[in-house]
Amino acid sequence: MELKELCLKLDLDFNKIERALTIALTHSSYGNEHHKEFNERLEYLGDAVLELCMSTYLYYSYSYQEGVLTQKRAQAVREEALNIYADKIELNKYILLGKGEEKTGGRNNRAIIADAFEAVLGAIYITYDFNKVYAVFNKIIVPYLNEVLNIKDYKSIFQEEMQSEKRSIRYEIIFESGPSNDKTFEAAVYVDDLIYGKGIGKTKKEAEQNAAKEALLKRAR
Repeated sequence: MELKELCLKLDLDFNKIERALTIALTHSSYGNEHHKEFNERLEYLGDAVLELCMSTYLYYSYSYQEGVLTQKRAQAVREEALNIYADKIELNKYILLGKGEEKTGGRNNRAIIADAFEAVLGAIYITYDFNKVYAVFNKIIVPYLNEVLNIKDYKSIFQEEMQSEKRSIRYEIIFESGPSNDKTFEAAVYVDDLIYGKGIGKTKKEAEQNAAKEALLKRAR
């Protein structure tokens, strides 16, 4: 059984966590089709648990001041990072999707994968305790933190540059297309109400990152 395979990867007792883990991996599309509980509540809990794990690890591992710690935590728990951790344990193959979501590529949807990853942490927390979640965190996240922390956060870099020049900055989604389960977004970054860059992505956050990247490239020319 696939869930048993995932439990082996995470050092979990299948018999103890089976129900909670099944809910964590049940997307709303599957839950609505089959009248099953799905993972949104566990995702909400797992998001908070992950932040606490990451805060604890960074606090004891680095001597950075609060501002730097906050920035590194944000980078290490954002959607792009969660997908890296999830990919290492092939989490997407265990997610339960509705037929329509499966057909439209939901198994590779980064938002769905990130939510499921957080929900799994929530399931571990309610089944065991924080210490068990932290042990799993050290097993499946910590080995890849350097990789994640070296990913350029273009929004943060651009924000710092604009703040140093005392200029105002804001992001806006200016266009979106596609069905609700497979949207593409276009974002614009404004500096003093003038567009400095535009970017496209499968999530709003990705589009904003790409808009900031374009703005930085323009400034470097």
